Amino acid sequence: MSAAVLNLNDPATFPSRRVEAWKYSDLRRVLREAPEPSPDASVAPGGPFAALGGEEMAFANGRAVGADAFVASGEQTLRLRFVSEATNTGHSAAARIAVKPGAKLLLLESHEGSGAGYVAHNRLDIDIPAGAEVTRVVLVEEPEDAISVAEARVAVAPGGTFRQTTLLTGAKLQRQETHLTHGGQGTDVRMDGVYLLTGARHADMTSVVSHSGLNGVTSQLTKGVVRDQARGVFQGKIIVQRGADGTDARMGHHALILSERGEVDAKPELEIYADDVQCAHGNTVGALDESALFYMQQRGLSADEARALLVQAFLIEVVDRIDHEGARERVREWLEARL
Repeated sequence: MSAAVLNLNDPATFPSRRVEAWKYSDLRRVLREAPEPSPDASVAPGGPFAALGGEEMAFANGRAVGADAFVASGEQTLRLRFVSEATNTGHSAAARIAVKPGAKLLLLESHEGSGAGYVAHNRLDIDIPAGAEVTRVVLVEEPEDAISVAEARVAVAPGGTFRQTTLLTGAKLQRQETHLTHGGQGTDVRMDGVYLLTGARHADMTSVVSHSGLNGVTSQLTKGVVRDQARGVFQGKIIVQRGADGTDARMGHHALILSERGEVDAKPELEIYADDVQCAHGNTVGALDESALFYMQQRGLSADEARALLVQAFLIEVVDRIDHEGARERVREWLEARL
């Protein structure tokens, strides 16, 4: 079951761990009844990417503030904001983005939460034609008792380019899904992610990339750090359909657990039905290098400072893969402030 069939008004659609795709993120356990609808809310212009300019499309408690769709042409920047200001209520939003051939779009997406105990369900559709390029950077920061499920469905035509970097800080249950249809010939996809979790927060990064044409390229790198009693989940699946010969698909997930009660569940998958492909996945979960910690402390750093620097060095590899300099520096600042 995917977030596409989730209906906050119908508890029968809330998936449990018996649904394989939700095995590690049991929504029904934390959400048993339909929440009351969230009230109207206002959104002040801004958000975490405000300094980078561009146009703004915002949703407040599920309601569009103006347009709920955007068409990109030429070279443009769009700040897409999903804002939740609610307490013990629920709301859903749906946005659509289309890109014209040859266009180049920087999509700066933020999920901004305040209040307590709300449930948010956000959906996004992106269509990328031949010759177009979309860079999507997502920052998610919500209260520790919130529940949020967000799903992006991305269709990339042959000759299109898609870059994605998602950063999560978790919530009671926080899930970001990406379902991508890969066009094959000349299509280049990179999908990266970071999760940084403390307390009892839970974050789930789930993705499915389906290659349907010849000679497609996908690169995926996800890194996470878990402290205290937090739980990180990574589920990545790459499917190489029949006829998608020449596919080059690589996936890596690497995590650090910095406490005895932290947990990471990882499920990288490859399904290959074509010949002459280059596909691989890797997964590691471990602790910080004690010898590196000792070395840094011997040179005057406190234990906390040493850990922070090692964690930053571990995660920054993902951030450095963001091509757009302004977005890369903003994400670096955002991440460093939370270390």
